Amino acid sequence: MTIARYSREQMAAIWSPQTRFRIWFEIEAHAADAMAELGMIPKAAAKKIWAKGKAVEFDVERINEIERVTKHDVIAFLTHLAEIVGPEARFVHQGMTSSDVLDTCLNVQLVRAADLLLADVEALLKALKRRAFEYKLTPTIGRSHGIHAEPTTFGLKLAVAYAEFDRAKGRLAAARAEVATCAISGAVGTFAHIDPRVEAHVAKKMGLKVEPVSTQIIPRDRHAMYFAALGVVAASVERLATEIRHLQRTEVLEAEEYFSEGQKGSSAMPHKRNPVLSENLVGLARMVRAYVTPALEDVTLWHERDISHSSVERMIGPDATVTLDFALARLAGVIDKLIVYPENMRQNLDRLGGLIHSQRVLLALTQKGVAREDAYRLVQKSAMKVWQGGGDFLKLLEADKDVRKHLSEKELARNFDPDFHFRHVDTIFRRVFGRA
Repeated sequence: MTIARYSREQMAAIWSPQTRFRIWFEIEAHAADAMAELGMIPKAAAKKIWAKGKAVEFDVERINEIERVTKHDVIAFLTHLAEIVGPEARFVHQGMTSSDVLDTCLNVQLVRAADLLLADVEALLKALKRRAFEYKLTPTIGRSHGIHAEPTTFGLKLAVAYAEFDRAKGRLAAARAEVATCAISGAVGTFAHIDPRVEAHVAKKMGLKVEPVSTQIIPRDRHAMYFAALGVVAASVERLATEIRHLQRTEVLEAEEYFSEGQKGSSAMPHKRNPVLSENLVGLARMVRAYVTPALEDVTLWHERDISHSSVERMIGPDATVTLDFALARLAGVIDKLIVYPENMRQNLDRLGGLIHSQRVLLALTQKGVAREDAYRLVQKSAMKVWQGGGDFLKLLEADKDVRKHLSEKELARNFDPDFHFRHVDTIFRRVFGRA
């Protein structure tokens, strides 16, 4: 279950008992309003329900006390509400079933949680964009398989993350829309004891759409999609956090988390500066993804309903949203304060003696009429010498008579200009951030 260490107040409040009971009351009170307009209950009763319950703070312990006897949470709440409202409480919950309240409430909570998560992503995008433009043309080495490949820029690394979280924003918005439905359809969803117009009224008041067809519950494929979207966003959090962890390794040290005055990295070694926030984010992302499987399994329920999903959702609803909210906020802070070392990036670019330009030499040879396989063999011969014993790749190529048959010293040297790789950075940035 959620713990204070990884919780932020606004998201945690969505899942508090007081908030839940407040939403339950609003669902019941809005339903009563609609029933009163339709002549199903007295208008005076609907007004009394609102008057008595609108500003009250529900007694959570009293509800828990009643539930210990009834073994039913909604009945316990309705009993407590009757203690507050008085005789008119008999008109509450007319023709409704518990799932009408529980499912509609859960979806209200998930929508509110999605709104906070969307705001979190916006804050992260803002930090990523600022830092991406700051290091737009800062050369660094691109790696494949963890091995030096070809030059890129640190700004492009951050632009990749920006684009990924921009997609995350779209996924969260879609998940919000998917789960934003209301069901006030009664036992087995047939509206036998309640008018569909009551559902429409409650849906509008609670900021939801009506569920087109419910079976006493709102179909759980909606919720599965919601938690799957959270899992994908968490995976993106982990990807970026892992990148930072690798960049902070002592042998790399191209970027590192901000280390505040007075902070300590190790109880034993005073010199340590560890990527603890990024490591923490990896762990939190794993937890959010762990909630996806039970959400998928909740889709399969017996006939018109059972409650095998209930215990799952009581856990994963708060846990997944609270944890991802915390993780996104933490990641935004890491990016905002990330310490970047351009000089170390430059040193790492030069570390392999120019091997990172091998493809340009290969292509230059093919342009001179050399077969690709032959060109590859010629370039690799010198490249492997550098791998095995160090040295200067350009000088080895210049000394290779087979290479020099096709490329002059000047032509070879032209292929070792790192700026060549950054010709289209502006194009990529326009694609990601727009012309502004």
